[in-house]
Amino acid sequence: MKSYKALEQRFRRIGAVNGALAMLGWDQSTMMPEGGAKARAEQMAVLSVVRHEWLTDPRLADLLGEAEAQRKGLNDWQSANLREMHRQWRHATALTPELVEARSKASMACEMVWRKARRDDDFKSFAKAFRPVLELTREVAAAKSAAFGLDAYDALLDEYEPGGRSAVIDKLFADLGGFLPGFIDKALAKQAKRPAPLPLQGPFPTEAQRQVGLRFMKALGFDFNHGRLDVSLHPFTGGVPDDVRITTRYSDDDFTKALMGVLHETGHALYELGLPKTWREQPVGEARGMVLHESQSLLVEMQVCRGAEFLRYAAPILRKAFNGSGPAWSDENLLSIYARVKPDLIRVDADEVTYPAHVILRYRLEQAMLHDHLPIDDLPDAWNDGMQTLLGVDVPDYAQGCMQDIHWAVGSIGYFPTYTLGALSAAQLFAAARKQDGDILPGIAQGDFKPLLRWLRANVHGKGSLLTTDELLREATGKPLGTAAFKAHLKARYLN
Repeated sequence: MKSYKALEQRFRRIGAVNGALAMLGWDQSTMMPEGGAKARAEQMAVLSVVRHEWLTDPRLADLLGEAEAQRKGLNDWQSANLREMHRQWRHATALTPELVEARSKASMACEMVWRKARRDDDFKSFAKAFRPVLELTREVAAAKSAAFGLDAYDALLDEYEPGGRSAVIDKLFADLGGFLPGFIDKALAKQAKRPAPLPLQGPFPTEAQRQVGLRFMKALGFDFNHGRLDVSLHPFTGGVPDDVRITTRYSDDDFTKALMGVLHETGHALYELGLPKTWREQPVGEARGMVLHESQSLLVEMQVCRGAEFLRYAAPILRKAFNGSGPAWSDENLLSIYARVKPDLIRVDADEVTYPAHVILRYRLEQAMLHDHLPIDDLPDAWNDGMQTLLGVDVPDYAQGCMQDIHWAVGSIGYFPTYTLGALSAAQLFAAARKQDGDILPGIAQGDFKPLLRWLRANVHGKGSLLTTDELLREATGKPLGTAAFKAHLKARYLN
């Protein structure tokens, strides 16, 4: 056990650096003045290189080999920890320190340009900053492709979803691609037979929206002794399991989008807060991957908080918070607003029926860019064509088109498919939870989320990276990842 224990000590230090990078990244996106960008890029690049040097230390490779030879003496958690240590080591040793530093600096610089360019609808400036990010991402993909024997895209995908492969995604997306167009038509036809939702009249003060969000976060189980809610240009969850930071963005004209943003990010935060405390700052104690992470955010937002039980509980709270009265504020009208299907421009505001189309488009485009089949300058036209084909939507500008998301600006190519894989997982997990615990839905209707959180802690959060994604889903739901539960959920909510 001596070699294994030495590895735990080393990875505890690496985990602390990861946490520092996460907190610096949160600050950059929420509070850092623009003038601090250069210094912050240098700080984060140095920490990224330090982490890389620790992971590629020749002695670490020796310890991994020695511990592997003694694997029979490890318990299940230690064995899984060693597996995850190997994975992180393989990803690190595929890259040179120079490439790690260059990628970090280019991504940080591009993110800061993206913030202003998106606000100014300036694709030219964004494209100039994105070009080196894409080139360096191709270098990373090529290096990892050679090291792992994988397709370049799969090598990047593995950073976000361990073991994830585009061949599996292609099959699932082809299944959805065959199902969704006809289903969207049916849902829209059924919706057209009902009266349109009555609009909610604002303005909705930001502070009132914030207080509502905080109330629902607390009800869901968010621990404010270990986290906080802030504002950013793009909603996200950051920080570390003992200090989880989530963000949203507000509009005085419409509280519904900001609220769902808060609930979505709360799902992410609950996962982080529920990771096994015994294994903090060890690889096995981290979230398994972004498929399960997105499953938790979408389970809370889409499965639970757009459902009838939650909205009937939430309606009187919303009426009181915003001084709402009359038919527009009835339970039924709020249900109709949140269950409305409408092909639209913005992914993070999309309904759950059209959301997968947004992801499929990004998945196709980022593969094309990575493989140099789509020049950056042609991205807006390709985006606009895809939105018209998949959703019948015309894109009026860059900010609401190909520049709306932060992911490409920071080099996160390979991330997007995990959103829809997460939606499939969320449907599967929530269906299993409801079947196994009859108190979950009645609890939600009363604002009591303890039964749901208890099930998630036991079956998802508390597992950390002990199991692979497929193993966890099979253990929790009895089935591998598929589309059946998601389809059944959509039919029940939008056709019945």
